[in-house]
Amino acid sequence: MKNISLKLDDQIFGETEDILSKIRKPRNRYINEAIDHYNKLQHRKLLQKMLKRESDMVKEDSMTVLKDFEDIDYEN
Repeated sequence: MKNISLKLDDQIFGETEDILSKIRKPRNRYINEAIDHYNKLQHRKLLQKMLKRESDMVKEDSMTVLKDFEDIDYEN
């Protein structure tokens, strides 16, 4: 484990302490879980941005292929 120094806004610290007293969870565990949750959220946002960028890159080709399929005559 790594030790860090953390400065919290007074309001955030107060809310956190209030919640911790109600859920009876150690502050360290609570902060670790919060950061883990936030990291997962950020990974999802990065993935979404990457997929959007890649989708935009192939959009024109995909539309061309779709048009080609629509133009195929399926009658025997």
